[in-house]
Amino acid sequence: MLRQSLMAGVFLFSALAFADDFKIRFPVEKYQLPNGLTVLLHEDHTVPMVSYHTWYRVGSRDEQPGVTGAAHMLEHMMFKGAKKYSGKEFDHILHANGITNNAFTSWDYTGFYENLPSSKLELIMDMEVDRMRFLALSPDDLKSELQVVGEERRWRVDNNPMGLLRESLFDVAFPKSPYQWPVIGYMVDIQAYTTEKLKYFYDKFYVPNNAVLVVAGDFETAKVKKMIEKYYGVLQPSPLAERTYAKSEVPKKPVFKTVESEVQTSTLMLGYPGVTAGSADSYALDMLANMLGAGSSSRLYKKMVYRDQIATSAVSYNMTNAASGLFTVSVALKPGQNEKAAEASMKAEVRRLATSPVTQKELDKAKAQLMKDFVDGLQTIDGKAQQLALNEILFGSYDKLFTDLEKYQAVTLADVQRVVKEYLKPEREIVVLLKPKSAKVSANNGAQQ
Repeated sequence: MLRQSLMAGVFLFSALAFADDFKIRFPVEKYQLPNGLTVLLHEDHTVPMVSYHTWYRVGSRDEQPGVTGAAHMLEHMMFKGAKKYSGKEFDHILHANGITNNAFTSWDYTGFYENLPSSKLELIMDMEVDRMRFLALSPDDLKSELQVVGEERRWRVDNNPMGLLRESLFDVAFPKSPYQWPVIGYMVDIQAYTTEKLKYFYDKFYVPNNAVLVVAGDFETAKVKKMIEKYYGVLQPSPLAERTYAKSEVPKKPVFKTVESEVQTSTLMLGYPGVTAGSADSYALDMLANMLGAGSSSRLYKKMVYRDQIATSAVSYNMTNAASGLFTVSVALKPGQNEKAAEASMKAEVRRLATSPVTQKELDKAKAQLMKDFVDGLQTIDGKAQQLALNEILFGSYDKLFTDLEKYQAVTLADVQRVVKEYLKPEREIVVLLKPKSAKVSANNGAQQ
């Protein structure tokens, strides 16, 4: 449902001293209840609002073949009612009290949040505890939600060129790994969900000792801690077996795959096996992705769209998660373009990074943009709560957030060249071509080479 984004008095950051001081800090209290629930509290009285985040250490990588998409399906079912509050009551209470909410699922986690007037904090706490352990999982609700998720699958993947490309690329890039399948799941699995399958998943992972609660905003810490003890302290933990995940087998030679679909023009996506979130090289690769394909002034865009005039867009992105990563480049072609020539042009621009290194000017611009985006994402209590939860979930330590800006600033030209040579090698290239369906291809199957 969602994908992840200074107050003057709480950050040690100065726009005027941008080149010298990159420290971001704001007060956070972390503790753990006896039942294992991890709690992060950030008190900020700037506005009379609270951002309330409940994240679970479970995502699509915790699924098994045949039940792909279960984490995402449970995200939907969490809005359909529990023991105390029915689905309709849940929605009505939120609306009546001016509370906004949403949720999201990734490979590595599932998150739920509410932004609310601070006077409604105890109400939300009661509602979240209800669905943390007492979800209804009604067969009738599941039946109706299957239609919703099936339609979402069609919208996000089946009828979405970029969704199809990503699914096809991950299928090749992450063989024998749970990162191979899409977060939303395969349609055949979605249609086969039962309440029994989902209840097993829910009982196993939706427990306090597998969750992180972040409360940020206008409250008194001492009072909120008592509230949390009152509502969450009664919940029982559940044994959590150590989780192991199959590692992807990195392709040993270049891979090319063709997918045909009901599209009007062709799109190319190029991927290179990358690094995990928070690893030392992730910062230089983020910078590289920005310089190569972020915006109309990037290298790839200027070549493919402006000079060659064969594409309508050209972007690159460094995707990282808890146990894998992928550096991607994608180009949407103009109608009638030669796909092989476009592929060669795209690869040539990537390979040019090794022979025509990025300049200090390019690097400084990328740093300024990335750091602006980073700081902008922390302008609100919701932004801060989201980043606290994300870092705690991925790394077991929320304060990694506070060093990211310094690590981006510390990236050098030598770092960029090193990751170019280490990761963007021709023998590591994985190419997926999405093209208009030919007359020979049936309505239900895409061609693959």
